[in-house]
Amino acid sequence: MRILLQRVTSAKVTVGDEIVGRIDPAAHGAPHGLLALVGVTHGDTEAMARALADKVWRLRILDGERSAADLDAPVLVVSQFTLYADTAKGRRPSWSAAAPGAVAEPLVDVFTAAMRDLGATVATGKFGAHMHIALVNDGPVTLLLEG
Repeated sequence: MRILLQRVTSAKVTVGDEIVGRIDPAAHGAPHGLLALVGVTHGDTEAMARALADKVWRLRILDGERSAADLDAPVLVVSQFTLYADTAKGRRPSWSAAAPGAVAEPLVDVFTAAMRDLGATVATGKFGAHMHIALVNDGPVTLLLEG
């Protein structure tokens, strides 16, 4: 499982003309929130998803070296199979390392549920949809987590 994690001051996901997920950290009294783009590969497990959720929630990348847990910062979770693109050959990426939707969607759901169980306010994208993501990355801070 890979998570591209970004510290944001705002983020939203739109499918067509509908906003399906949005975080506004300032409305929660937090200076930042987190955008987690989640990719799943073959062999990933529910335990991995829960462990990465805990890491994201407690990672000290917000103001004053605090975590989302410390600041009650909201999190936007968006599935992102392209995190497993293989660009080693030619000009056309291969997606063979990405788990199929029937495997990936439940694990993204486990990650999201684990974030909520930890106390996070979580918004989500729409699995399998063509999404537009608008965000303001602050810092910029972008990290790649693997588990």
